[in-house]
Amino acid sequence: MSDSVVPQADPNRWKTLGFIGLAQLMVVLDATIVNIALPSAQKSLGFSDVNRQWVITAYALAFGGLLLFGGRVADMWGRRRTFMTGLIGFALASAVGGAAQNFSMLVGARALQGIFGALLAPSALSLLTVSFTEAKERAKAFGIYGAIAGGGGAIGLILGGVLTEYLNWRWTFYINVPFAIIAVLGAVFVIREPAGNRNRNPLDVPGVLLVSSGLVALVYGFTEASEKGWGAHLTVGLFIAAAVLLISFVIVESRLRAPLLPLRVVTDRNRGGSYLALGLAVIGMFGLFLFLTYYMQNILGYTPVTTGVAFLPMVAGMITGSTQIGARLMNRVPARFLMGPGFLVAAVGMAILTQIKVDSSYWLILPGLVLMGLGMGTAFMPAMSLATFRVRPTDAGVASAMVNTSQQVGGAIGTAALSTVATSATKSFFTSHHVNPAPTKDPMQLMLQAQGAVEGFSHAIWWSFGFLLVASALAFALLNGGGKSNHIAAGADGEVADVPVMAH
Repeated sequence: MSDSVVPQADPNRWKTLGFIGLAQLMVVLDATIVNIALPSAQKSLGFSDVNRQWVITAYALAFGGLLLFGGRVADMWGRRRTFMTGLIGFALASAVGGAAQNFSMLVGARALQGIFGALLAPSALSLLTVSFTEAKERAKAFGIYGAIAGGGGAIGLILGGVLTEYLNWRWTFYINVPFAIIAVLGAVFVIREPAGNRNRNPLDVPGVLLVSSGLVALVYGFTEASEKGWGAHLTVGLFIAAAVLLISFVIVESRLRAPLLPLRVVTDRNRGGSYLALGLAVIGMFGLFLFLTYYMQNILGYTPVTTGVAFLPMVAGMITGSTQIGARLMNRVPARFLMGPGFLVAAVGMAILTQIKVDSSYWLILPGLVLMGLGMGTAFMPAMSLATFRVRPTDAGVASAMVNTSQQVGGAIGTAALSTVATSATKSFFTSHHVNPAPTKDPMQLMLQAQGAVEGFSHAIWWSFGFLLVASALAFALLNGGGKSNHIAAGADGEVADVPVMAH
């Protein structure tokens, strides 16, 4: 009977988590920080309302479309090296965005941020996976990382408000540069990557082209649907193109010896189930950010800073849910008993928020935000962990990229699809109440316009509630990993346990 011990833990692992967390925060912040600054940037550079969405969409398209490529690059080229390249590129792209003199320069910088973010995000998560080898410590690390991934969007709203109100919109870009410099120094002096576990296979170029263009077409299709409607020729064409490209991608991947996305990564019920449930939940969560921001600023008259501060209880709920509930129970309870109830609690919070009215007090919003944060925080952490549950070391980067892909694509779809729902609900309210949507000073018309807008927000939040219920049901039905099964040894298929075990 031979004893083999758990690999020696990295003595710098907690410092590593700090630097990886900072890089992840920078990427997640960027999804929302620019939203708050957008009206100021539009005035400064003088671009149209029609073009405005491209400042958001350029980032989402590049990031969502290239994440799987970024994950595979991390597996081939080394996670630490990919992480540093992503950081430096992201910082340079942010500096260009801050210095933008016209609309084209701004959108180009946003696309570059997305490209380098697609290198940075999966390499960060896979570095975390290989740095923490002990089950309890890994649970705690994923709890902190999950809180950053979930709460970063709300922190972005606060920081965006402060920077825009007290400095100017350009600082929502420049702020990334010091973040990146600190994280690069950490990568140089602190972060170490275990030897081996590289994927030496050649890059699957057809797979990169098919999945990137397919995801871009899908996200762009939802964006066009929110602008021009579901029946528009371009919208329908983009959805057909996305379906053809993504189906072709699956066929190609099933036949290649060294595919970009080995189908074993997603066909495993735990990993596939967690990507699907997380993607649906994020659709609901991003919709909430968008509509509550509009509601607080345009209806309740909050300033950008006050709006950001109003989201703080949700951030606190997320941190509590992920570090105090998720992390403590992750190795004791199967993941479905954390993710399923977590999404359900978030759905209850969402149901409370559907009751908003033109004159609602913050005391109605507060319990909804707290429950939303607690539920999502509890669910995020096991979802992050299941992303690399029993995955082969050579697939860790691409498995990590799938979590980010489900979040990014879910967020982009949520923003576009729920905007369409809100707009159509507002229009039907205006029609039935004979409201003129044009600017007016008539108090009665102003009140009806506000009621119509709130009606749209409420409809969209009901849809978000539905997405969270479906995410909860999927988590209960599909997931059977996590908990004590974190400690099961490697199986015959060559995949490895999520947590190294004592072998006797």
